[in-house]
Amino acid sequence: MISEKLSGKRVLVTAGAQGIGEAISRRFIDAGASVAVHYFSSDTIAKELVAYADSKGVKAVALQGDLTNRADAEKMSKEIEQELGGLDILVNNAGSLIGRRSLGDIEDEFWKTVWDVNVTSNFLVTQAVLPLLTANEGSSIVNLSSLAGRKGGHAGSIVYSAAKGGILTWTRSLASELGPQGVRVNAIAPGLILGTSFHNTHTTKESADETIKGLPVGRAGSPDDVARAVLYLASEYDGFISGATLDINGGVYAC
Repeated sequence: MISEKLSGKRVLVTAGAQGIGEAISRRFIDAGASVAVHYFSSDTIAKELVAYADSKGVKAVALQGDLTNRADAEKMSKEIEQELGGLDILVNNAGSLIGRRSLGDIEDEFWKTVWDVNVTSNFLVTQAVLPLLTANEGSSIVNLSSLAGRKGGHAGSIVYSAAKGGILTWTRSLASELGPQGVRVNAIAPGLILGTSFHNTHTTKESADETIKGLPVGRAGSPDDVARAVLYLASEYDGFISGATLDINGGVYAC
C-alpha cells in the first residue's frame, strides 16, 4: 500500500498550496506523511493545509520563499531540517507559463524569468536539500514537467516548453548522478489539467474544449490525477524506477 510506504516520511512540495501542488500536499497528508508546504505569496491555503494535517494527526509546516533566490532556497532547507528533522521526498512542483509570446516578441528579461521560475528554482531547491535527502538510505525526487516539454506546446509557449523540456533532461541527469547516493529521480508530464490557476489563466474554454475532443479518454485531467501519480513515484523510494517520465495526459501523447 502506498499509504503504508509514505507514513512517517518527510516531504517538501514546492508551490504546494495551489492547484496541483495543493492536491499533492493533501494526498501526502492523507498518507500520513509530514509535509513542508512551500508558498510564494499568499499563505491562506498553506495555513489551511497545516490545520488539515493537524486534524489528521500528522505534521505540516508552511514555508515561504522565492525559490529563484539561492538564499531563500537554502533558508527553506534549514527550516525543514529544524521543523521535520530531515527530508525523504522532494516534489519540485513550482513553475509557470508566465505569459504567451511568439519568438519575435520574447525579450531577454521574459526569457530569464520563465527559465528561472521553471528551471533555476528546481536546481536551487534540489541542491539546497540534497544533504537532507542523501542522509537517508532511500530518498525520492519527483519533478513536474509538462506535455509542452514533450510536444513543444501551443502557440506562444515556446520559452515555457523549452524550460519544461529541460526538466525532462535534468531529471535523467539527476537520476544518473544521484542514484549511487540512494536517491531516485523521476518526472511527471501532465497534459490538460483543469481546475488550476495555470489553465484558468492561460487556456480559454474554447481551447480546452477543442483539446478534450482529441483525448482518447474523453475528459480533461484533474489535479488529483497528477497527485496520485506523484505519490506512486515517491512511494517507490526503495524501488527500481528512476530517470523515468510518467505522462498524465489522457492518452493524447505516448512515447
